Amino acid sequence: MENKKLFYKTMLAIAIPVALQNLITSSINTIDTLMISSLGDVAVAGVGIANQFFFFYFMICFGLVTGAAILIAQYWGRRNWEEVRTITQLTVVIATIIGILFTIIALIFPKQIIGLIIQDPNVIEEGAIYLRVVSLSYIPSAISFVYSMTFRTTGNPKTPLFATIVSVFFNVFFNYVFIFGVWGFPRLGIAGAAIGTIIARFAELSTLYFISRSYNGPLNYSLKELIHPQWHKIKRYSPTILPVMINETFWSLGQIMYSVAYALIGTEATAAVQIVIAVQNLALVIVRGLSSSCSVMVGEKVGQDKFEEAQLYAKRFLLISIITGVVMGALIIISAPYTLMLFKSISQNVYILAHKSLNMIGIMIVFIALSNIIIVGILRGGGDTGFSMKAELFSLWVVGVPLSFFGAAILKLPIHLVVGLACAENICKVLLGIIRIQSGKWVRNLTMD
Repeated sequence: MENKKLFYKTMLAIAIPVALQNLITSSINTIDTLMISSLGDVAVAGVGIANQFFFFYFMICFGLVTGAAILIAQYWGRRNWEEVRTITQLTVVIATIIGILFTIIALIFPKQIIGLIIQDPNVIEEGAIYLRVVSLSYIPSAISFVYSMTFRTTGNPKTPLFATIVSVFFNVFFNYVFIFGVWGFPRLGIAGAAIGTIIARFAELSTLYFISRSYNGPLNYSLKELIHPQWHKIKRYSPTILPVMINETFWSLGQIMYSVAYALIGTEATAAVQIVIAVQNLALVIVRGLSSSCSVMVGEKVGQDKFEEAQLYAKRFLLISIITGVVMGALIIISAPYTLMLFKSISQNVYILAHKSLNMIGIMIVFIALSNIIIVGILRGGGDTGFSMKAELFSLWVVGVPLSFFGAAILKLPIHLVVGLACAENICKVLLGIIRIQSGKWVRNLTMD
């Protein structure tokens, strides 16, 4: 049995770079929102809804990549390098195909996509401009995601962190240049933010690619290997990866349905929620780092048939997530007035709605943190992708989404109470997940033929 000192050392070695990477990414999203907020509430709502389509696409890729990471962690634990390499190659090819499909859809139907969520013609117009341009970043985003996941899962979280820092520099610089038209560049407004994102995504992918070519790891393969991946092995991998992809696809659709519910309250409510999401993502960076640590560490122990240690790790991560959630919740509530002062161009009504919603998130974030650790870290890391899918989709579609629509459309509740009803999804996931963890049925070695 490993001692606690080694456990925490390993946890922090993975969690800190991942948390920093998420912090930088979330900070950029917040800076984007700050820059775009200078263009008005309609622009904030338009970009926010356009990004819901990217979010849907991203979560499908997240399902693919997370499913692959579960297998990679366990095969890495058994020191089966060839299988790790094969999984990575297949994941890159599939992610690229998905990226091409979503790019074509966004280029052809931008207004129709925005119109599915909100009916305000001004928001649709602004959102469509942004979506059509930013869709060109989808393919490099997907490939970068696969590279980052593989680096992290195989014990090299610093490389994706460095690539993210490079991306941040390009994003902030070119957003500023093209949104506001400084130094002789044209003032492009909302389209300028999209161009900045495209440049940043290609810079990130280029960094990851060139670093991967410098050492003999699972990402150092030829173009021929990508053109001719080992498709026959998909049948072996799909029972693990498909449930996660289905999970994330329908989960992201559920999040879009939340946006539809919020839009029923009005454009100001939609703008307020976009600000709240940006702040919430900043608060959750530590939780996402812990989830990555948990998935990798639990997955390796399961792959090595050290089931008792895997269960011990799960209990430790549960306790850590509770402490983290309580601290983050207190910080969100205390700092809310000061955080919102940064968004100087929003209306007074949006400020009030965002403040109340942030307080609600502060109360609920401990359940959000716990559910993230349970679903993404423990159950998936342990190979129990089937149950994690059922628990997440039940909580979302039977609890969260119906309650949010009931609150928004029937009870006509204010936005902060509807946000609270949506968070009931996380409470349900925590209850189902803890029952599953206590049963011990979640520990499954997927590397056994």
